[in-house]
Amino acid sequence: MTDPLLRRRLRRARLALSQREQRDHAESVCQRLISSGLVHAAKRIALYLPIAGELDPLPIRARLRGRRRWYLPVLRQHAPGRLWFVRLDARSRFKRNRFGILEPAARGRKILTPQGLDLILVPLVGFDAQCHRIGMGAGFYDRSLAFLGDRQHWQRPRLIGLAHECQRVDRIEPEPWDRPMDAVVTERALYQR
Repeated sequence: MTDPLLRRRLRRARLALSQREQRDHAESVCQRLISSGLVHAAKRIALYLPIAGELDPLPIRARLRGRRRWYLPVLRQHAPGRLWFVRLDARSRFKRNRFGILEPAARGRKILTPQGLDLILVPLVGFDAQCHRIGMGAGFYDRSLAFLGDRQHWQRPRLIGLAHECQRVDRIEPEPWDRPMDAVVTERALYQR
């Protein structure tokens, strides 16, 4: 179980970054991720709207051209504790979920389960060089991605954590339900599992 004091310390570290540092880090992560080639084959990509100092993934969407579809996570009442993903487009309407986080209003065929995605850009509170992740503590991503633990070969979607380097810790002891990232990208480095 992750120490709540560690989680608070890491959240404070990312909140202490200035707006300029936040923008600079987001641009650096965008450049590093695109030049890595990890996103080139992905056609259906999930990202998130950043809150509380999370690294902003929106520059990645702005820079990646081509025939890609972009999705945002949503909470669904009929699947408590799990995330679904709604397609983001110019007509997307937003509402606040029960945590006060903006999410697109879900409609029809624009909704996907995680299995329908090629790549998920994942927010995090902390990480280590082995790409283990500390999340906010509610377990939404871990429960939603639990199916990846049952697969031997085919691993879709790929999971890439986005973070500030100040969120890196020496070692995270993962719980059995924790899903490791395939990679974590910061303004300074690309970490791969």
